[in-house]
Amino acid sequence: MQQKGIIWLYLYLIAGLADMAMIVQELESFRFITKPLILLSLAIYFLTTTSVIKNSLLRKAVGAALLFSLAGDILLLFPNLFLYGLGAFLIAIICYIIGFKLTQNHQINLRNINFLKIFFYNLPIYIFATLVYFLINDNLHQLKTPVIIYILAMVMMVSTARERFKRTNSQSFVQVFLGAALFMVSDSILALDLFFQPIPSDGVLVMGTYILAQLLIVMGIRSHLIYSPKSTNKTISS
Repeated sequence: MQQKGIIWLYLYLIAGLADMAMIVQELESFRFITKPLILLSLAIYFLTTTSVIKNSLLRKAVGAALLFSLAGDILLLFPNLFLYGLGAFLIAIICYIIGFKLTQNHQINLRNINFLKIFFYNLPIYIFATLVYFLINDNLHQLKTPVIIYILAMVMMVSTARERFKRTNSQSFVQVFLGAALFMVSDSILALDLFFQPIPSDGVLVMGTYILAQLLIVMGIRSHLIYSPKSTNKTISS
């Protein structure tokens, strides 16, 4: 791994810890510095360490997911821009779904898909999302439609991550699936805190799961490129 890659990764972790420290100390004004640094450094890390696939749709999709996540992080620093932040993260999720689809070693054949089996495999994801929606539904008001769309996109992202089982190497599958699941947990904590009832230490819980989620997804994508024997890109600059 090149030194420049390690530097950006360390900056990501340091910025994440600093941001959570600002939350604990209730120094919200400093978060205008620490919070944007988190995804900015991770985006630079990903783009820096994937130069060998610089013209690929995968790199564009994941890079866009990270940049829209950065935009969402910044927008959510302003409470009155919540809906715009939600929109930015919705686009990020769609980009991740594309990335997850591209990092599967298989050919799609609709005739061979067992939709009933897929439904039961994904049932825990559906139940979790439904439970969160049930708890926050009464307080959504005019945000009900965009939140429903966002929840459906999140469910699709986690389901697509689960779909990669045995279609990539085990390390990539575990990292991406855990990352997607933690992303959903992070958003669920935020939603419950805003629209159900306050959660103690909600800021640290939201950012802690979110920071780990984004890191796991990026490392899982890179693991697919490095270790999957069927990958069209068997090596990746690091």
